[in-house]
Amino acid sequence: MEKLRIVFMGTPEFAVGILDTILKNNYSVVGVITAADKPAGRGQKIKYSAVKEYALTNNLRLLQPTNLKDENFIEELKSLNANLQVVVAFRMLPKVVWEMPQLGTFNLHASLLPNYRGAAPINWAIINGETKTGVTTFFIDDKIDTGAMILSNAIEISENENAGHLHDRLMQLGSKTVVETLALIEKGNVVTTIQKENQEIKTAYKLDKDNCKINWTKSGTEIHNLIRGLSPYPTAWCIFKDDSQEWNVKIYEALFNKAEHSESIGKIISNKKELKVAVSGGFINILRLQFPGKKKMATQELLNGITITANTNVC
Repeated sequence: MEKLRIVFMGTPEFAVGILDTILKNNYSVVGVITAADKPAGRGQKIKYSAVKEYALTNNLRLLQPTNLKDENFIEELKSLNANLQVVVAFRMLPKVVWEMPQLGTFNLHASLLPNYRGAAPINWAIINGETKTGVTTFFIDDKIDTGAMILSNAIEISENENAGHLHDRLMQLGSKTVVETLALIEKGNVVTTIQKENQEIKTAYKLDKDNCKINWTKSGTEIHNLIRGLSPYPTAWCIFKDDSQEWNVKIYEALFNKAEHSESIGKIISNKKELKVAVSGGFINILRLQFPGKKKMATQELLNGITITANTNVC
């Protein structure tokens, strides 16, 4: 049994949970690779990645290359003398990097591959109304999320679960799956499965302003899935519009109530307790939202401070 010397690569909070579990299971992490620091927010203050914060707190060797093909970085990576690399929510690696360690480089992806390859697998599983998702470990190759699979584990998605809650559950499942994968590699017991290509494979496209906007002509179920699939980040949005002005509004939480009605699609019905939008087959009851210049708040709290007129619609 070969003792593992691991280089870990990752950036966001999701990756931190995995790295923490690796260390708590007494594996040797000889280096951590994460994104370069960058300015963020209104003040453009330098922001560290979540993985960097964790690495600094735990006195781990840290590298932050801007160019993964840079000769100095490659030499420094070699000097760590790792025999395995573990990648979680990082960027695409050049061949010279992923081929380097003797035991290979494996990635944890937050979907049941080959479905939902790409940047936002947790979000798209909910947006598309899936009732099951999971995590997969696989050896990296020269394409994105296509390598030979090592392990996968599945969980159910509940009817009203949002992306934030699912993210946290998948981080726990991912931690368990990575440790199981490390044990197999350490013992030399890995058996891989090649991903099968077919036309039915669903993709986890990068999220942008366009695909986060609510299309109120879609079914109530589809709208509800979009809202929870984008909550708490990057958040579904739409325009509230009355006779004189319009607001760009983020919607964090809603429910779909099926009902027969004669209201026009997109019509807002409001009183001091609730705010709902007429859609095909019922109403989207908005529970938590954010108006421009205001904090995120419960609908009832918002309605105590503003009045939604009878002529207000969404678009």
